[in-house]
Amino acid sequence: MKRLLCVGVLVFGIAGPASAQGILGRLGRAANKVESLADQLKDFVITEQEEKDMGEALSARLREKYGVVQSAPVHTYVSLVGRVVAASSDRPNLGWTFIVLDTDGVNAFAAPGGYVHITRGALALIDNEAELAGVLGHEITHVTAKHTINAIKKSKVKGAVAESATRSDVLEYLVNQAYDNLLENQYDQKDETASDQIGIRLANTAGYAPDGLGSFLTRLSERNKDLKEPSGVFASHPATRSRVDRLTKQITSEKLTSTATVEARYTASISYAPLPVTSIVGGEGASSLAESPDAKKAATPTPATKSKFGLGGLTSKLGPDKANTGTVASAGSRGVNPDRDAKGGANSRIVIVTITPAQIEAFRRGISG
Repeated sequence: MKRLLCVGVLVFGIAGPASAQGILGRLGRAANKVESLADQLKDFVITEQEEKDMGEALSARLREKYGVVQSAPVHTYVSLVGRVVAASSDRPNLGWTFIVLDTDGVNAFAAPGGYVHITRGALALIDNEAELAGVLGHEITHVTAKHTINAIKKSKVKGAVAESATRSDVLEYLVNQAYDNLLENQYDQKDETASDQIGIRLANTAGYAPDGLGSFLTRLSERNKDLKEPSGVFASHPATRSRVDRLTKQITSEKLTSTATVEARYTASISYAPLPVTSIVGGEGASSLAESPDAKKAATPTPATKSKFGLGGLTSKLGPDKANTGTVASAGSRGVNPDRDAKGGANSRIVIVTITPAQIEAFRRGISG
């Protein structure tokens, strides 16, 4: 009888875009077999290159879902803010990539390996550069602390893979689960609090007013006050008021005294107008806020396609009730979440910008109170 390897919650979903699958193919070039129970997920060590490849694959899926704003100036601006903030992190040379997703939903996603995504809708709701620095600092911390990977490793074990599974198989399981977790903002409170705390320290070190994150959260909470369920970015966080109070106390106790908001440069670089949450248009499979219970009941997930990396044949190990028919189920079955389910743009092509040390230094000099 074949030994089985436990690998965490096995959620099978829609195969990612071709570019994501091509990236994942690189993860299994060594194709070394996972051979013993000692290789259980909690002890599975991911190399820095594998972390980068996983992040690239996750980013490709997010870009396929939401599209990418095709503006080099916008990406250059966001990347400069992100690079300045990331420079004070404990992984400044990670090779950071900042991507603006083309959707009105207010959201942000941190993928392993330095891939940080923020939506056009979030940029529209943000008022100044200090707020953007606070949001990016939060997401940067999720990356540097490897919260996405660790969240999966802490998942309850509900499935198994035959010993013939390769390292690539296990890595793809991690990518599938990570994608689902990112869409649901499924970090535990400890990780979220750490990202708040470290994120505003990074922003403050860069010269930005550390209360920017709290100001954005307060505005987001007011926008979402009539929603019955959390939506989009920071959806898993505790009550906003207690979070902002905690950040305010931290600013005082740690004497975080930077004052720059850089509002003029922000408004000159970002011109998007925010939409009320009730005006967010849902994408394919999403439920509108006014959708009837009958319409929700009728919604069905998109069927899965077999993975080119051999995972499709392993779904039988889960039994019929575990073989998920879609990474992203319909909003009707998962609750109305307008920011997660917002319609995205049609162009998923990444916008490549080159940021030089001289640009970063000149940009940094523009951060002043």
